[in-house]
Amino acid sequence: MGQILEEEMSAGAFKLLLHCYTSGPELARKCAAMGAYFSVSGIATFKAAQDVRDIISDMPGDRIIVETDCPYLAPVPMRGRRCEPAFVPHVYDKLGEIRGWDAQEVRARTHEATFKLFDRITA
Repeated sequence: MGQILEEEMSAGAFKLLLHCYTSGPELARKCAAMGAYFSVSGIATFKAAQDVRDIISDMPGDRIIVETDCPYLAPVPMRGRRCEPAFVPHVYDKLGEIRGWDAQEVRARTHEATFKLFDRITA
């Protein structure tokens, strides 16, 4: 996948979002170098997802957004339920814990990254 993305990017730059990223550190580094954005979901809160949290700690801080992945991947403590936007604060909290950001910084950074990535929408 990394090779394909590099080839396509060399043919003409485009915005790249790695949705619900869990594919490992090597691809994350390669895609970060291409300017990729990364979305963090409820997986970051799962007990067995330390590898994902390790990758999140190395993601470019200005290219992280938060998602629900509705209806799947509800964050702890809502695990097992249908995921919905109301659960995003649990993902914000975990992202802040991982990155050492307070709640205001998490929201500001992810909000800014969202509007940089999806630049056709307005606040």
